[in-house]
Amino acid sequence: MKQKLILILSLIFIHISIAQINDSILAPQNFDPLPDTSLNTKPKKYDVDTTVFAEAKDSIFFKIKEKKMLIYGNGNLKYKQTEIKSGRIEIDFEKSIIDAYGIKDDSLNKYIETPVLAEAGETYKGNRMKYNFKTQQGVISFAQTEQEGSKYTGQQIKKVDKDVYFIADGVYTTCDNDSCPHYYFYSPKMKVIHKEQIIAEWIFLHFGGVPFPIPLPFAVFPIESGRRSGIIPPVFGDDATYGTYFSRFGYFWAISDYMDLNLTGDFYTRGSYRVNSLFRYAKRYEFNGNLEGSYGSFVVGEKDDPDRTETNDWRLRWNHNQNITPTMRFDARLEFLSNNRVTRNISDVNDLLRNEAISNATLFKSWDESGNSMSISYNRRQIFETNEVYEILPNITFTLSQKYPFRSKTGTSQSLLETFGYSYSGTFENRRNRKDSDLKIRGGINHQLSASLSPKIGYISISPSFNYQERWYNKRIEKYSIPNYEGNDSIITNDVKEINFVRTFSIGVNASTKFYGIFNPEMLGVKSIRHTVIPGISYSFTPDFSTDGWGYYDYYTNQAGQRIKYNKFEQEIFGGASNRESQALNFSLSNVFEMKTQSDPTDTTSKENKVQLLNLNANIGYDFTADSLRFSDLRLTYRTQIGNVFSFNGGSSFSLYDYEGTTPRVNRFLYDVGKGLLRLTSFNFSISLTLSGEKLKSTQTQQTTRPTQESGFAQDNRNIYQGLYYMSDPDFSIPWDLNLNFYYNEYRPTPSNITKTSSISGSMNVNLTPAWKLSITGSYDLNRKEFAAPQIRVSRDLHCWIMNFTWNPIGTFRGYMLEIRVKAPQLQDLKITKRDQFFEGR
Repeated sequence: MKQKLILILSLIFIHISIAQINDSILAPQNFDPLPDTSLNTKPKKYDVDTTVFAEAKDSIFFKIKEKKMLIYGNGNLKYKQTEIKSGRIEIDFEKSIIDAYGIKDDSLNKYIETPVLAEAGETYKGNRMKYNFKTQQGVISFAQTEQEGSKYTGQQIKKVDKDVYFIADGVYTTCDNDSCPHYYFYSPKMKVIHKEQIIAEWIFLHFGGVPFPIPLPFAVFPIESGRRSGIIPPVFGDDATYGTYFSRFGYFWAISDYMDLNLTGDFYTRGSYRVNSLFRYAKRYEFNGNLEGSYGSFVVGEKDDPDRTETNDWRLRWNHNQNITPTMRFDARLEFLSNNRVTRNISDVNDLLRNEAISNATLFKSWDESGNSMSISYNRRQIFETNEVYEILPNITFTLSQKYPFRSKTGTSQSLLETFGYSYSGTFENRRNRKDSDLKIRGGINHQLSASLSPKIGYISISPSFNYQERWYNKRIEKYSIPNYEGNDSIITNDVKEINFVRTFSIGVNASTKFYGIFNPEMLGVKSIRHTVIPGISYSFTPDFSTDGWGYYDYYTNQAGQRIKYNKFEQEIFGGASNRESQALNFSLSNVFEMKTQSDPTDTTSKENKVQLLNLNANIGYDFTADSLRFSDLRLTYRTQIGNVFSFNGGSSFSLYDYEGTTPRVNRFLYDVGKGLLRLTSFNFSISLTLSGEKLKSTQTQQTTRPTQESGFAQDNRNIYQGLYYMSDPDFSIPWDLNLNFYYNEYRPTPSNITKTSSISGSMNVNLTPAWKLSITGSYDLNRKEFAAPQIRVSRDLHCWIMNFTWNPIGTFRGYMLEIRVKAPQLQDLKITKRDQFFEGR
């Protein structure tokens, strides 16, 4: 029997109106409410100022004169953001007190329909509950509640204000096993600050119900979501070169919602050390970035060793991304190192496979109305082995998009003049190259102007074009010959500082068309197959700019009296003018094979799908002005992909010419000497295969979802330090997945001179059981017969804990790490770690 009530209580007096009562009002029943000993219940004149909703399965009893209401049988009371459900509820409007408790079931020997309080997204459960809905204070006996994935229970919970609770005989855990948590913290006294922290004294850590014999005098457990300040616990281990280490100890400072700072240090017993810092900042939809720095002193050997070495290394890295305006963006990824010892400062296992540091910074601006754009960029490349540095500071590029000055805005048909279009780009660039102590600086400005027509004759598109290039330099070279001590020529090259202009041009025309072939099998789920063919032919002409009239080349005289021509701008950044006339004809043929699948006639939501089966392209060129070997190689490229599962890419080159000894091409066709039409000179392909099992519908592994922050920071703060052994947590809901890549390359300029390279790489993750997972990553060089950076990891799902054992079996950084830790991010530092690494670097 269900009763519903709407109570409208004015600010002056209490007015009660009954919306629906299907049974008679029952007489009051005997019950023993909790004594009112802990709350301030001084009567107030205006206690209820909004609508109260009440309902019950059994009955509702009113005491109008005493301003009380009694609710029996699955009672439900809603007031503002507060909702209480219980078997019995008593409301005292005079004192603003709600008294709720369960009903004892003698047959089950327990209480049923026990109180549940829901308030502002928080839920509290207990056997008995007393609550002041005006002051929002209350007491819950034998209570429990859950917050941000953590749970705390107690013999009694007392709420003193909306954010502070006191718990007697409290238990705190993140394990969701209600019957027996796998671990928990017990304290006779706890204080909870809502969404911030739990403070407790004399804490006993229990594992499987067994307490750890030594308690903590006090502890603070963070229960807030997102980033929070705190100490970063260290990692201990041994290093074959630098000794036992005390690593990654430091402090994380959450400065604000938009920035934080991470400071850590590594200390070795043989005298080496390193300090690291990471400053992050972010503001959603506007900018984000980080500044990372490290400094270390590394000592190899004892004080009295003759080969003792001591080196000081530093590293600075800055990443920044910012949308300044909708049409302006700044991106930077800069990295600077003291020398080639990046291996001692690795933060990612992929860093082991690179041999250079590349930095880029770009400010890009576009204009939507005109389509023009401009960029200012900086580029730096540092090679670790030689410590050579190549810089471009700056590169300024302006691009004028394709313009059609004579095109009419109305009408579909276009005259020849309306198809005329032009575009322009200008680049200023300054290069700084340093090798050892030798610094070379070169700069220049490059202008490129292109103009073309694009008429269409029938089904054939024809596009004549004209390209003009003008390069401005402030230097050129000058060469002369002097005899050396052996009487031979020694060529001396000097820079001459003067303003010069190099102007070149070329003309061309290309024609292309497109035709189709369609086959409709209408079987095996295939509706049709389409073959698209795109043939094309192009011609280009470039004059010989090395003649004396252009002035781009000069001569020096060698010791034999011969005049040798050289390019005065061969060392400039945009190059010089071509030294020969070129008239080239190029043929291309593109083939695209596509398939359309049939829709399921029994499924109204089924749709036709298009699948690209194969892309096959071929091209070959002919140079009219070459004195020999006028045909270029025939080049083929091919590509296919089947969804996200399989992909194949490859290319081949074929020569029409014969070879002689070690000379890869001589001016003699294969056909003329009876060796066929074509000869393979290079061949390469790559295969990628990605497979995975279907995601399990149910799994014991619980994924924690945390709210997104306005700051835009990454949510998993445990990964601020991503070391050599870092990998993302395993996903036990996917039973298995496999990723394989195979690469093969063959270069054969002559049949007797063949160079082959091939490698296979991949990763595999498989659930050995529902709680055990094996992960393997690595690559293998099939020619050298050696592995590169393999890694094996075994993971065990321990319900609220997880175990990871990571092993690098071979290589410079061979070693292992065993970690057992709590899954919950707020207790990420509750873990056991054992790590051993044998560094073989220099």
